[in-house]
Amino acid sequence: MDDVPPSGLQAVILANREKLLRFLISRGAGDAAEDVLQDLYVRVATTDGGPVAQPLSYLYRAANNLMVDRFRSRRQAERREQDWSDAAGPTEPDRSDAPPPDRSLVARETLAGVQAVLDGLGARTATIFRRHRIDGVQQRDIARELGVSLSTVEADLRRAYRALLDYRRSIDEV
Repeated sequence: MDDVPPSGLQAVILANREKLLRFLISRGAGDAAEDVLQDLYVRVATTDGGPVAQPLSYLYRAANNLMVDRFRSRRQAERREQDWSDAAGPTEPDRSDAPPPDRSLVARETLAGVQAVLDGLGARTATIFRRHRIDGVQQRDIARELGVSLSTVEADLRRAYRALLDYRRSIDEV
């Protein structure tokens, strides 16, 4: 591995590490300040950026944005967990938390139907849908990964949504 010295924003991060850490801690990052700073360093190292007129100000803002994003993600995850717990209801002793067999069967059949609908739309559309809806990848990143335009990704998602809506309507009619 080459020992290439850091350049540009990486060097500014290293030179101002303590200032950036104090900033993050004062803004509420707490124990996550080191992790946020590491994320910032990795992001700067892997991003092709042009020259920055005021690099330290830029890094303060970027660090703050990363910290806020991290906080929002954690809060959303906690909310999802709480919603799931509320929906599942309290557990009872000597009673399984597993859904009844008939619900499990219906869920497996529905999943198989959804997979068949997606697969019937073609590999690209199915991949785009799964990457976006299941993996949480942004549409522009999917377009870049697959070498297609953003409008192609959007059109394929619309096709998938329409097909899944039709599938759901067909199930509801039964």
